[in-house]
Amino acid sequence: MIEQGLYEDAKELATKRLIVMQLEEEMKRQNISKSAMAEKMHTSRTAVDNVLDFTHNTSIGILERFAAVLGKRVQIALV
Repeated sequence: MIEQGLYEDAKELATKRLIVMQLEEEMKRQNISKSAMAEKMHTSRTAVDNVLDFTHNTSIGILERFAAVLGKRVQIALV
C-alpha cells in the first residue's frame, strides 16, 4: 500500500471511521436520533447523514461541532 501511495489515504479514512463510530455510539448512549441531532445542530437530516458517512469529505470543524452538541470533544494529537 505504501508503494501505491494509498497508505496515508487509508490511515485518514480509518481515523474518520473511528471518530464517526464513536459519535454514533454516543448518540445511541444519549438516545439522540439523527433527526434530533439535526435539530440541535440547526441543520438538515441529510447533513447529519453526511457527517456520519466516514467516506464523505467532512471537515474537522464539523466533527468538533457535532461532538460538542453531544457534550464531547474531538482530540487530535501529534505524536
